[in-house]
Amino acid sequence: MVHIEQLAARTPAVSVDELLNGFYPSPRFGEVSFSSYRPDPAQPSQAHAVHALQHFAAGVGARDGDGLFKRLFGKKDTSRAGIYLDGGFGVGKTHLLASLWHAAPGPKAFGTFVEYTNLVGALSFRKTVEALSHYKLVCIDEFELDDPGDTVLMSRLMRELADAGVKLAATSNTLPGSLGDGRFAAVDFQREIQVLADQFDVVRIDGEDFRHRGLPAAPAPLRNDDLTHHMQAEFDGKTVARDEFSTLINHLAGVHPSRYRQLLDGIEGVVWKNVHTITEQAVALRFVVLADRLYDKDVPILASGVPFDKLFTEEMMTGGYMKKYFRAVSRLTALAREGQNHEPS
Repeated sequence: MVHIEQLAARTPAVSVDELLNGFYPSPRFGEVSFSSYRPDPAQPSQAHAVHALQHFAAGVGARDGDGLFKRLFGKKDTSRAGIYLDGGFGVGKTHLLASLWHAAPGPKAFGTFVEYTNLVGALSFRKTVEALSHYKLVCIDEFELDDPGDTVLMSRLMRELADAGVKLAATSNTLPGSLGDGRFAAVDFQREIQVLADQFDVVRIDGEDFRHRGLPAAPAPLRNDDLTHHMQAEFDGKTVARDEFSTLINHLAGVHPSRYRQLLDGIEGVVWKNVHTITEQAVALRFVVLADRLYDKDVPILASGVPFDKLFTEEMMTGGYMKKYFRAVSRLTALAREGQNHEPS
């Protein structure tokens, strides 16, 4: 038997304390380590990134024992406050960032760029600084530079945390259509966040998307008539959220993205009927956040309608937010593969 619910019927309420307590790696990365990362031998930058992060982890909290005399008269600490992983999606940046978080002493925080901007919105900027200034390490996954307002906000937050002695670590995705010298990399990072750039050592990670490395193409969407049979085969004994796709995306407009993690509490699989191409940018950006939270929780997907590579318009896939949409398609495709592991009986 499958226990069926609807995401469109859920309206989670999340307190400020719950937001603060939720800044740790998702279950997908709950037990990863540097040793469990598998560098591609053809991409030496991946092994280099592991060594760089291990060295960085050893310095987190290292100044805790410094006395007043050493702080006043000792040799100035010239190490940078942060390390920045720059590479394409699917090369294991989140795995490495979570490994750093696990290896470092606490208190510490781990969250996506969007989750930190949501935290500022819930607490206020000053209270967020006060809360995080006591941490030894703050990890920011999927740093975004396509929203000027959020970029300025996070730049200021990270600068103030660095001034307070907090070590910082961040990742960002490249633009899939710009993988050469003109891609989003250290030069762009320094241009967009000039005040913050000198706080970071930039580590480049090359490679292809591991989610598609050696794997078959994404499964074709199911027919509506087949959804129930596949759901019973794949999700027997589990709690599944089954929604009409249009109803779900309309519902997301009324749920703040900071609550999408709680929206999925207890859900072990999702089934979407009549998936269609999203044509509005605001709707698409909200759905990207849901895709990230589904991937965090490793929730398999069964779907009918258009394939996920047609989920966003061609204009979106070549526009200013393209890296978000390519990441979402990559992650949803991986979850769709997981959702069709079994054939219906």
